[in-house]
Amino acid sequence: QVQLVESGGGLVQAGGSLRLSCAVSGRTLSSFAVAWFRQAAGKEREFVAAITWRGGSTSYADSVRGRFTISRDNPRNTAYLQMNSLKPEDTAVYYCAAGERLSTYRGQYVSWGQGTQVTVSS
Repeated sequence: QVQLVESGGGLVQAGGSLRLSCAVSGRTLSSFAVAWFRQAAGKEREFVAAITWRGGSTSYADSVRGRFTISRDNPRNTAYLQMNSLKPEDTAVYYCAAGERLSTYRGQYVSWGQGTQVTVSS
């Protein structure tokens, strides 16, 4: 069982930056992936970015590519999502998730954090 705890959300003005953290603990596979999803009020949960824990391969949603960067710190067992040039449409609850392989499909991820709110004001 993998436990995930997100932190770093908050209120920021449009054009600003935030960095989200996801602390990973518990039983992990030798090869797994961590992803960030987000869910805005009244909308479906959508993929944002993902990274493989061992090789560092990444994948991004088109809506955030070039503005967001996903990374991981293996010794600290922590994944990060650096969000720059934030827009009001980035407002959502952001969730960290872990699964066996890198995917944009939320069904591939079996462990989820509790979420952290990101609000971008115009």
